[in-house]
Amino acid sequence: MASTIPCSTLHAWVDAHFDEQVALLQRLVAVPTDTPPGDNAPHAETVAAILEGWGWEVERHAVPDEEMQAYGMRSITNLIVRRRYSADGPVLALNAHGDVVPPGEGWTHDPYGGEVADGRLYGRASAVSKSDFTTYLHAVRALEAGGAPLKGAVELHFTYDEEFGGLKGPGWLLERGLSKPDYAICASFSYAVVTAHNGCLQFEITVNGKATHGSAPKTGHDALRAASRILDEIYRQADALDGIHSRIDGITHPTMIVGRIDGGTNTNVVPGKVVLKMDRRLIPEEDPATVEAEVRAFIAAAVAGLPGITVEVSRILLARALRPLPGHEKLVASLQAHARAVFGEDIPAVGTPLYADARLYAEHGVPTVMYGAGPRTVMESRAKQSDEHVALEDLRGATRVMACVLADFLAPGRP
Repeated sequence: MASTIPCSTLHAWVDAHFDEQVALLQRLVAVPTDTPPGDNAPHAETVAAILEGWGWEVERHAVPDEEMQAYGMRSITNLIVRRRYSADGPVLALNAHGDVVPPGEGWTHDPYGGEVADGRLYGRASAVSKSDFTTYLHAVRALEAGGAPLKGAVELHFTYDEEFGGLKGPGWLLERGLSKPDYAICASFSYAVVTAHNGCLQFEITVNGKATHGSAPKTGHDALRAASRILDEIYRQADALDGIHSRIDGITHPTMIVGRIDGGTNTNVVPGKVVLKMDRRLIPEEDPATVEAEVRAFIAAAVAGLPGITVEVSRILLARALRPLPGHEKLVASLQAHARAVFGEDIPAVGTPLYADARLYAEHGVPTVMYGAGPRTVMESRAKQSDEHVALEDLRGATRVMACVLADFLAPGRP
């Protein structure tokens, strides 16, 4: 995989411009992209304006307002930046998402401040995944600054729907044929190359009964008592999932939780309606249709025979698992080789129990892996928790790695 641009040259450019990269990440963290509510178009406009200031062309692809309202978000403008070097050669898509969960409580640093302390940059989305906006951008800049001839193209896809499932982010771009890359690398963590991830089914379970006065509960039909049967069965089934094992390193077994419960009208009223929201993670070996049928069956069985009770089960998300496709091994080999050189240790290729936008590229037949700035695990970065941060040396290292990987794939002698 010899490149016409020495990695030492690329590393030197990254190092020389690293203060600029840190300042860029601070600017991106400063613009909130809390989802919900999901008003993410202002952040996309900030990114576009910065890149246009560099002289780059930026495509803005706004999801129509009516689609956003039905989807439960306020605004999305997805960005595509195409850096075309020649008519032949591969097209690599680099995808990072800007949307993120709200900060929540417990922060000791301003979640939008981008404060640097003890070699870390703090802020919501500093690790997942605004850091990789800068990882990918500065890797491309380093490549182009090398001055050597290149072939093919890089496309930067900056999207804003990972938290809701990606269908209005990368999925929206790919379904409309706005991009057809040959390979994709999606935001992740710097100490591993992720080649597979879990899928996810989410359901809204509405239990309907009949509300009545608390002094005469027998005159109604208690939706909460019925929901408690469903809840007990969900967790009984969840415990049994521990016995199902994935063959993929880094992925263990399926999981199932109830993440939200709403219901009732007042303390002295028998609840007439209760809503459960359930999350079922699928290992890559599982079939989503089979799992969904099983879930619907045990929910129905849990309340069978209860008078006056009806149950509606609505699927609110199907995120398919990421599975390796032929060609992904070329990405893995290049990433592992350069990450080993940068970080001084062997870099594993593993699966992750999370689900992410990467699956959407694979569903369109694109060999895809996940790689980017961050620590060995999500928990170390405190992603989705208070005081989320990225270690600056991890950011620098991942950018060095990505620059060399791009040189591998876009060098004229590359097959």
